[in-house]
Amino acid sequence: MIPRFPVSKTPGISGDSMEIDGDPFHHAEAVPKILDADVELSRHRISVFLSTHTAYELLPESGKVVALDVALPVKQAFHILYEQGISVAPLWDHDVGRFVGILSPLDFILILRELGNHGSDLTEEELETHAISAWKEGKLQLTRKFDGNGSLHPRRLIDAGPHDSLKDVALKLLQNKVATVPIITHDGSVPQLLHLASLTGVLKCICRHFKHSPASLPILQQPICSIPLGTWVPKIGESNGRPFAMLRPNASLSDALSLLVQAEVSAVPIVDDNDSLLDIYSRSDITALAKDRAYAQIHLNELSIHQALQLTQEASATYGFFNGQRCHMCLRSDPLHKVMDRLAIPGVRRLVIVEAGSKRVEGIISLTDLFRFLLG
Repeated sequence: MIPRFPVSKTPGISGDSMEIDGDPFHHAEAVPKILDADVELSRHRISVFLSTHTAYELLPESGKVVALDVALPVKQAFHILYEQGISVAPLWDHDVGRFVGILSPLDFILILRELGNHGSDLTEEELETHAISAWKEGKLQLTRKFDGNGSLHPRRLIDAGPHDSLKDVALKLLQNKVATVPIITHDGSVPQLLHLASLTGVLKCICRHFKHSPASLPILQQPICSIPLGTWVPKIGESNGRPFAMLRPNASLSDALSLLVQAEVSAVPIVDDNDSLLDIYSRSDITALAKDRAYAQIHLNELSIHQALQLTQEASATYGFFNGQRCHMCLRSDPLHKVMDRLAIPGVRRLVIVEAGSKRVEGIISLTDLFRFLLG
């Protein structure tokens, strides 16, 4: 159960990997009915496209991919991600000669919370002596992932090859609940890291392919309120489903991090007293605490979300990442193709559905939601 924080809760929304807990169709009057045959035809054509195209098409013409050695101290890894303006990096183990995992913002969130739970402040000395490999072993104990025999087991690296189909890549991302999958080639004696694939890249391929033949996907013109997609705030008085938490700006960073971990979501909307959208706090924002070593000086219970977001804005100004609009929104009347185009923009992992004018939060659609719908 999610603990009670100083947040605004609305029942019915269950997170980034969301399912419909209620009936979204009651949010709009006279919603056009979508035909099951149109949905199945569209899904079939998307499935055929994804099955006949490979991950090789996701590779950019040029670019860089940052990988970290598991022997690096956590502190150094933290700063590398911050300075490179990235949120995740594959982990290389020199001793075994292969990539063994991913370092993500969730790792830093868990580190911050774990140290806080033991009544200690996060110090540079602790991070300086704590290698990534040591943290991963500690995380294994912390998360308590058991196999059928009741023993702890590490989570293997989820990767893909350049010749795997786009459908296989998308399914790996969905089924393993990960944001990125490294594209690795094993042609030589040493594995080569080519790219980090995400649902964004796969969606971009879909949008590009069907751009000039929209009629082949009948669902593209349908308003999103007519499609079983994403999670919607139910009517007043309904209490079914898990709560959807919307934090106030004065809530503590500790509350936000606990919510991100326990509710298994990657972002939480920040709203005013009328539940109108002000901003959004996501897992990747945690890397902003590397600026001027803020992580060594703050107390999670004393830093507000408003102050944490200010740190994120300052980090953006310094290194140029998180540029542009932070809150990406849509209306319930928007057609599906418009939502898909927005979610295909790099860095946009979700759209907050708002009421026109008031920006009152009505729901949320994530990349995960979209692909679960498209792939059936």
